[in-house]
Amino acid sequence: CPSLPPSLCSSLCCQCGVPIPPNPANMCVGCLRAQVDITEGIPKQGTVHFCKQCERYLQPPGTWIQCSLESRELLALCLKKIKASLSKVRLIDAGFIWTEPHSKRLKLKLTVQKEVINGAVLQQVFVVEYIVQSQMCEDCHRIEAKDFWKAVVQVRQKTLHKKTFYYLEQLILKHKLHQNTLRIKEIHDGLDFYYSSKQQAQKMVDFLQCTVPSRSKSSQRLISHDIHSNVYNYKSTFSVEIVPICKDNVVCLSPKLAQSLGNMSQICVCIRVTSAIHLIDPRTLQIAEVDGNTYWRHPFNSLFHPKQLEEFIIMDINRVHEKKKGAGAGARSNKHTLAEAWVRKTSELDTDHQYFCCTHLGHILNPGDLVLGFDLANCNLNDEFANKMNPHNIPDVVLIKKSYDRSKRQRRRNWKLKELERDREAPDTDDERQYQDFLEDLEEDEAIRKNVNIYRNADIPVESDTDEDGPPRISLAEMLEDLHISEDATGGEGAEMLT
Repeated sequence: CPSLPPSLCSSLCCQCGVPIPPNPANMCVGCLRAQVDITEGIPKQGTVHFCKQCERYLQPPGTWIQCSLESRELLALCLKKIKASLSKVRLIDAGFIWTEPHSKRLKLKLTVQKEVINGAVLQQVFVVEYIVQSQMCEDCHRIEAKDFWKAVVQVRQKTLHKKTFYYLEQLILKHKLHQNTLRIKEIHDGLDFYYSSKQQAQKMVDFLQCTVPSRSKSSQRLISHDIHSNVYNYKSTFSVEIVPICKDNVVCLSPKLAQSLGNMSQICVCIRVTSAIHLIDPRTLQIAEVDGNTYWRHPFNSLFHPKQLEEFIIMDINRVHEKKKGAGAGARSNKHTLAEAWVRKTSELDTDHQYFCCTHLGHILNPGDLVLGFDLANCNLNDEFANKMNPHNIPDVVLIKKSYDRSKRQRRRNWKLKELERDREAPDTDDERQYQDFLEDLEEDEAIRKNVNIYRNADIPVESDTDEDGPPRISLAEMLEDLHISEDATGGEGAEMLT
């Protein structure tokens, strides 16, 4: 009766006789749950498949998705496995119960409602436990197989020095183009990149053509053919040839190319190789860029290989402040200083034989400095264009770079680079020397450093550089902090939960 107090408006449970508020079932909650289980038919255990290699979960029938622990995506994935069973009840709430990260268990706490006897609505909370089973996805299985590939990019450069490849390796790491490779194989004159699809290989070829002067050609081979579905299976091969010119090479241009570049001298020095070949005339400081297309139309070769570098000592040097431009001359370098120098080989100090030359290194050279260069006066030039030149136009010596104490530079180098994981050939003692040359080029050339990720080496303490005449160094502002993750944080035994 509405006029009676609530304590008197009660009825007895038809099962246990306990006074309860009136409800359509006329039963208490305990007896109602004992009579009716609304979670019946809903599985309390399940299985999810997890790939350890790429850390993705399998969403049936064949989709692998990236999910973090206790995320909305993982919750949706688990609920989809019992979606058919939940159609008979109304899902009110769902969430994860914390489990130890390495227990291979996921627990879901679900709250459901269902209309039972005589229209009474019963709400119940229960737990569904999922066992995480390891299963390698198809992509990772192909990567681990190493022999499965649909396309390969063969990068080659016909030179004795690998400076361009070291630079190219850092560009690939910076732009993360190595992530889709199945395998990287190193051979004596280049690298092979294997891919699972032709589109990924074509993307790498496009990147190479934009970053280094090169040319490419492609071919494909038929592997199999299904005559019923008319499906063809091909393996594609992309061949990329990089121009055979490296930094610090002395080259001899053809007369036609030299004239088109602003009437510069045929004997030039390559100061940098990026998306084009950067040349400088050591007698006038005139600079020019030769892209890949121009090079293949007017090819030229290096006159010397790096092992032919000789050490000279500066006896006297005079900087040339004014130099009259010739007719049709192109742009000049603002970062170099023209100078006239008398030099002597360190191997001929007991003689009076000196050489006169013009150099573009006047801004860093002083009397008494050691410098590396090439001796053109006492060598046999086996070059098509150099043999046809007037001997008076060929310099006696071409200076390349200032010489510093290499062991001292290595001790003070407080930075490092990352490397590609690849199948290497037998180590060569000459490779280490070439790699050190590349590191020194990074210290001396700021333009190249902008395209490379340089990481601070925490093992070497930071020193204040008070030696003004010492070798150039990379500042801390240009370095990135390398990320170090301990074994415990990545799942070693005794690891604590990361928060």
